[in-house]
Amino acid sequence: MSAKAEKLAIQIRSLSDMEKLQLVDSILADLDQPDPEIDRAWAQEAHRRWKAYKAGRLKTVSYRAVMEKYSRS
Repeated sequence: MSAKAEKLAIQIRSLSDMEKLQLVDSILADLDQPDPEIDRAWAQEAHRRWKAYKAGRLKTVSYRAVMEKYSRS
């Protein structure tokens, strides 16, 4: 971590939990910027998968099967 980041980390430790949450929200909002290239790629992939599904070329899994698989611990 850079000296500047380390200094910020020390200052952050003195904040209240609410202030820390607000800071995290602010940082995440700053980082969460749309990327048109990624959006385009996902749109193409979604279209490709939808066409495959409609044509019967895509195996599907029921909601129940997915929930059973991931609810086991």
